[in-house]
Amino acid sequence: MRMTPQRQLVLDAVRELQHSTPEQVCQYVQRTAPTVNITTIYRTLDLLERLGLVRHTHLGHGAPTYSVDDHEHVHLVCHRCGRVDEVPCELLDGLAGTLRTRRGFQLDASHLALSGTCRACSPPREDVSDPRPGSSADAAR
Repeated sequence: MRMTPQRQLVLDAVRELQHSTPEQVCQYVQRTAPTVNITTIYRTLDLLERLGLVRHTHLGHGAPTYSVDDHEHVHLVCHRCGRVDEVPCELLDGLAGTLRTRRGFQLDASHLALSGTCRACSPPREDVSDPRPGSSADAAR
């Protein structure tokens, strides 16, 4: 496969944008090459993924999000505000080991998005297991 100017523009867009939908890639590419259409973007992203240069992750409903292949981390997606945080894949090493041992399953955490509620959207909670004096557990005694 040869790297055509259009393919290079798409790859450069994914690198620059870091996490982007095909529509965002298209808008970025069209700043330089206005005749490139969304169909070309989808085909090029598919090809680049088959070549191992980019990868996609589903961060929720809708279009996938693309990033360069060496951009590996787990995405934490808040289903209330839509915020996306990144944490190292190693954070799931314990789960990966359990899945490998019990199920023979090899987890690819670099291609993973976890849905939940971020700190800002979560109501404050009291930790009833906190043994420190003055904690809610101490008050319950």
